[in-house]
Amino acid sequence: MTDRHHLLVYGGTFAAVGDGGDISGVRAAGSPEGLFVRDARHLSRWQLTVDGAVPETLTPVADGDTARCVLVPRGGRNEPPAYTLFREQAVGDSSFIETLRVTSNRPVPTTIHLAVTADADFTDQFELRSDHRTYAKTGATRSRQVLDHGVEFTYQRGEWRSLTTVTCDPAPDGVEETGTGARRLIWTLTLPPHGTTELTLRVMARPHGDKRALRVPRSPSAITHQLLSLEGEFVEGVAFPTGWPELAAACARGLADLAALQVPATGPDGEELRVPAAGAPWFLTLLGRDALLTSLFALPYRPQLAATTLPALAATQATETGVDSVSQPGKIVHEVRHGELAHFGQVPYARYYGSVDATPLFLILLGAYVEQTDDRALARRLEPHARAAIGWMLDHGGLTSRGYLVYRADQGGLANQNWKDSPGAICSADGTRPGGAVTAAGAQGYAYDALRRTAWLARTVWQDETYAALLEQAASDLRDRFQQDFWMPEHSFPALALAGDGHQVDALASDAGHLLWSGLLDKEYGEAVGRRLLEPDFFSGWGVRTLAAGQPAYHPLSYHRGSVWPHDNALITLGLARYGLHDEARTVAHALVSAATTTGHRLPEVLAGYGRDTHAEPVPYPHACVRESRSAAAPLALLTAVGGA
Repeated sequence: MTDRHHLLVYGGTFAAVGDGGDISGVRAAGSPEGLFVRDARHLSRWQLTVDGAVPETLTPVADGDTARCVLVPRGGRNEPPAYTLFREQAVGDSSFIETLRVTSNRPVPTTIHLAVTADADFTDQFELRSDHRTYAKTGATRSRQVLDHGVEFTYQRGEWRSLTTVTCDPAPDGVEETGTGARRLIWTLTLPPHGTTELTLRVMARPHGDKRALRVPRSPSAITHQLLSLEGEFVEGVAFPTGWPELAAACARGLADLAALQVPATGPDGEELRVPAAGAPWFLTLLGRDALLTSLFALPYRPQLAATTLPALAATQATETGVDSVSQPGKIVHEVRHGELAHFGQVPYARYYGSVDATPLFLILLGAYVEQTDDRALARRLEPHARAAIGWMLDHGGLTSRGYLVYRADQGGLANQNWKDSPGAICSADGTRPGGAVTAAGAQGYAYDALRRTAWLARTVWQDETYAALLEQAASDLRDRFQQDFWMPEHSFPALALAGDGHQVDALASDAGHLLWSGLLDKEYGEAVGRRLLEPDFFSGWGVRTLAAGQPAYHPLSYHRGSVWPHDNALITLGLARYGLHDEARTVAHALVSAATTTGHRLPEVLAGYGRDTHAEPVPYPHACVRESRSAAAPLALLTAVGGA
C-alpha cells in the first residue's frame, strides 16, 4: 500500500481516498483519508475485500473529479485473475457514491464473497491536525443501526447530533459487526460466464443543524455532469489568450477549481449565497482574506464572486468585542467554522477575527468591484459596513493611535495575523521573532489602498465629500510615515515589519511586492523593490520566494520562510505591472505558468523554494492544499497583469 491519497471536492464536501479507492482513516500525505462535511469526518473507513482479502490495485486512482481504479484478486503469473473489479467514486453535496462492477474472466459461473467495511467516527478536523492537542468530549455517544438496505451511524453529544447513512443497491445479504465499531456489508455474488454484476453504494452525511432536503445522486457520472455544468458556467465568456496556450489552460483549470470550491454562506438579510472556500483539505470553509483575494483576482472575469463574497463577509462583520474570537466592532471575519469543537467553544474559530488585513481587503474589493461593474446599489447597501470597517482601522486597528495597523499574538489562535500567519513567519533576517505589537508591512499597503478606494466611494456614491477628504488625508499621512519608518537604506528595501518597540524587522521578504500592488511606495522606491525581487536570491525560476535565500532564517521547505506562493506572486506581478516593470512582470508570470504546466495546469497552494537551475521541475511543498482558491485564481491575475504576452 502507498501513502498517496486523492482528493474529490464538491462545494463544502470532500473525500480523500487511497490508490485503490479505500478509506483507512489514517493520515496520508498531509491529510487524513475520509469523507468530510462541515469540518467533521463522516466516513472514517471504507474498505473493500473479496473472498476475505484486499484486492490488488491494477490501475490506481488518477487525479480528477471522479476516482476510478481497476482491481484484481492477488495471484501469480500462472494464475490469471478470476475476475476484475472496476471501481468508480465521486462526492456530491454532503454525499459520496460508488459504483462497483465485477466482471468474470472465466468461461464458467464464478461465486465470490464481497464485503465493504464502513465506519463513521465523526472526528472534528481540528482533532486530526498535527498539533498534538486533545479535546474532551464528555457524554459523547456513537451508535449504529442496521437498515433494510444498509446501515446508519449516529453521533450525539448534548444537543449536537450528526448522522451518516449508507444505502446499497442491491441490498447487502447481511451486515456484520467487526468488534471495532465498524460494520461490514456483505454480498455473495454469482457471476455468469464472462458476466458482470454491478453494485451501487450511496453515503449521505447529515451534519448537525443541516435540515435541507438532500438526495444522493444516482451515480458518480451524474455528479460528474453536475460538476461539468458548474465548471462550464465559470469558464463561459472568458477570453483566454490564444497566443499563450499554457496560460489559457491554467486559467481554465483555475476557473474549474473555483466552481468546485463554492461553499454556502448567508448574506446580511439571510439570503443564501455561495462563496469561494479557501481550499481543500483543511480549509473548505469561508476565510475572509482568501475569499477576498480570490474575488479580486477573478474580478475582471467573474465579478459575481465579489458580489457574493462582500455581503457574506458583511453578514459576519463583528459588532462587539470578544476576547476568544479576537473580535472588535467593524472587523471582518478571518475564519468561519461549523464543526463540533467550534460549536462547543473548544476552538475559537466558529467566527474568528484574527486577521489584521481582511478588513482593508474588504474595502479594497468593494471599491474595485463598484469601479469594475458600476453596481452602486451594492455600494449603498454595504455603506454602513464599509464605514464600520474604516472605523475599525482607525480605532481598534491602530491607525489613529499608533499610525499603523497592528496586531498582537493570540494565545488561543494565531501568532501572526497577516497573510504569513505561521508562528515564525514574521522574523528578522537571523530568524528572531519580534515581540509586542507587530506592524506588518503588507497590511499597511492594504490600509493605504482601502482608504483611497473608500474615499472614492464616499465622493462618487455616498456623496460625502468631507468623509472622502478625511480618508484621503489619512492615506497620504500613512504613505509618508511608512517610507520613513520602514525603508532600510542599506538594503534599498522595506522591512518586513516593525516590532513592538518600533525597531525594523529586517528580513528581506516578498511582502514588499504587495506594496507595489497597493501603490504605497514612491516610484523610485517601487522600481528598486521590483527589480530586487527578480534577483536570484529571491527569484527561484518558479516564482519569487517568500524570503530571500542566503538569510539565516531562509528554509526552502518552510511554510512562509523561503517557499513560493502562487497568490503571493500574482500580487507581485500585478504590482510590477503597476510600476511599469513589464519585463519583470512577464518573467514572474512565465515562471508560474511553467510551474502550473508541470502539474496539469493546476497551481497548488505553495511550492518549495528550490531553484529551477538545480531542479528541472518544481518541488512540491509537503503539506500544501492541492486545491486552493487563491492559487486557482492566480492565473487570472497574471492574465490581467501581462495579457497574453
